[in-house]
Amino acid sequence: MTPLELWGGVECSLVGVGNDVRNQLVETGHARRLGDIDAMAGIGIKAVRYPILWEMVAPESPNELDFSWHEERLERLRKHGIRVIAGLLHHGSGPHYTDLLDPDFPDLFAEYATRVARRFPWIDDWTPINEPFTTARFAYLYGQWQPHVRDIDATLRATFNQCFAIHRAMRGIRAVNPAARLIASEDIGKTFATTELQYQADHENDRRWLTFDLLAGKVVPGHPLYRWLRNKAASEQHLAELATGEAKPDVIGFDHYLTSERFLDHRLARYPGVEPGSNGRHDYVDVEAVRVARLLPELGPLARLRETWDRYGIPIAITEVHHSCSREEQVRWFREVWDAAETARQEGIDIRAVTLWALFGLVDWRSVLTRRDNIYDSGAFDIRGPKPRPTLLAKAAAAIGRGDRFDHPLLDLPGWWRRPGRTHARPGFEMMPSRYRSARPILITGATGTLGRAFAKICAHRGLVHVCTSRAELDITSPESIALALDRYRPWAVINAAGFVRTWDADANEAECWQANAAGPALLAGACKQHGIPLVTFSTDRVFNGTLGRPYVELDATDPICTYGRSKADGEARVRAADTDVLIIRTSAFFGPWDRYNFLFDTVEKLKSGADVVVSDRQIVSPTYVPDLVHASLDLLLDGETGVWHLTNQGAVSWYDLAREVAAVARLPADKVRIDTDAAPADTSLTSSRGLLLRPLDRALQECVLDPAS
Repeated sequence: MTPLELWGGVECSLVGVGNDVRNQLVETGHARRLGDIDAMAGIGIKAVRYPILWEMVAPESPNELDFSWHEERLERLRKHGIRVIAGLLHHGSGPHYTDLLDPDFPDLFAEYATRVARRFPWIDDWTPINEPFTTARFAYLYGQWQPHVRDIDATLRATFNQCFAIHRAMRGIRAVNPAARLIASEDIGKTFATTELQYQADHENDRRWLTFDLLAGKVVPGHPLYRWLRNKAASEQHLAELATGEAKPDVIGFDHYLTSERFLDHRLARYPGVEPGSNGRHDYVDVEAVRVARLLPELGPLARLRETWDRYGIPIAITEVHHSCSREEQVRWFREVWDAAETARQEGIDIRAVTLWALFGLVDWRSVLTRRDNIYDSGAFDIRGPKPRPTLLAKAAAAIGRGDRFDHPLLDLPGWWRRPGRTHARPGFEMMPSRYRSARPILITGATGTLGRAFAKICAHRGLVHVCTSRAELDITSPESIALALDRYRPWAVINAAGFVRTWDADANEAECWQANAAGPALLAGACKQHGIPLVTFSTDRVFNGTLGRPYVELDATDPICTYGRSKADGEARVRAADTDVLIIRTSAFFGPWDRYNFLFDTVEKLKSGADVVVSDRQIVSPTYVPDLVHASLDLLLDGETGVWHLTNQGAVSWYDLAREVAAVARLPADKVRIDTDAAPADTSLTSSRGLLLRPLDRALQECVLDPAS
């Protein structure tokens, strides 16, 4: 049996929302980065789903084609030995001179596909149109994409038209290249329901196969949707043409997400906060099936792979594996899907590949592209720096794809979809069952401090086993205490959230400050180096003197002017001397929802009471939302990053302007915010030359003030 291949995919959706056009190639930056091709090759991708999108090549006329962008990239893929799976339409509706309901759409599309084949006759693998039924649902059933229709008949017409276009396109492509293979893709989920709604689930489960049934020639008299299609969507002649099976896929492109499996429930009171829908007969909620405990044995990629093979007996490639979640959950999901593919192969199912989708991430898919929130979710690479940076997912997929053993402590636990607390009946985090207590932990120092408590809370939320230690359990200034703690807990990583935090008191307690901020971290770094354990430790913007005139980046020389800053700068130097692979995170001006000892909370309380807030308008800082800081720090740790990183929310602001912005967000009068005329000017704001990983400051302020429970 040939090994399972690792494929990749570039998120390339090009859809209309209202008067807006969302182009993921542009929004993720892939459109302007030729070096992305080299990054793909670096992780061992054997084949890539790559866009040659109709709307980009022939936007104005079917006779005016521009392949210049594509030629350079496709040739680079060839040089790397990466096979191309050409995609011509990806959740779009084509150029402005056609649409998915246009009777001429299939022939116009086929003409374009034939021209692409002539231009690139060496391309053997084709996914002409991605997920036809899924596209039709979002555009014609849910009304979320152009033309924003909500009509089941239009949905079926759009689905048929796309499948018929694939059929005609492959005929044209094979006239150029007889060896061309059709890799047809669709989201393979399943709908479950209460007894009262089983009729609706049955209908949706008939629909989920429609793309492949049409292409494979299965939609003939007697098919559950044949009469509906004949009456509402297609001519009998065109249905008969597809029924010949000429467009039968060579490979089924199996797309599957954690949200692909659904549960319909008419018992609305069980789902507070979930907006119900209606089919005209029943009102019901439509929720993720993974959040319904009793369904778990029936769910997952292996069950759906078996169904797909039993129905078609056609070779399968898993053509999209992605989870817009934290690093560890992305890896857990990829591992589960890969293992399902391997198990299916052992059962005799012909699985060819697993595709690492959204290699360079995606933007605003949390709202299905319907809002311009500019929320980026990384894929195998994080693109928020000077060049794409491989994440833990890239490293895991590369190792698994090579057939190497990938053993990481995060795999000691299952994904959130298999842990306690995931269901609607038991929302929220619960303590880990005893079977997970042997999982290798992260050790966190400074259990009683703001940062230590935040790490504990977010590690629990993310399913990262951890141990929090107070000074009594682990004194970082004592080599003996460090050795005992490392021996007792045997962590796979250490996060040092301990330190001297009374910045105003540093001059009066200089010796204590130096021990906590310099000597202690150095001892911890040396011990971690000896044990081969990654270490994360924290520094501050106060290692700079504030006179540079612009935000500081990681390579700027430190020049502290206060005791606290000098202790932190010395700590950085000692830590790097003890272990050059330490991750040192500089940050600034904490604020967050879980403690009251921060500027934001103090400002709100004073304004509520009518007290004055007196602050400088000449001291510039980079306020940092603690939950964002902790999430980004954990991601960098998991990605194996080292050296100095600046992590602050994007935006520099004076204390005065910050106080006024807080007042505005909290809807409090700002007339009590006054300028401290005695404060000396300084600008210790931070930015990063390595990557801007935290969201803009205004969004973090909104969340902290208006939604503190988050």
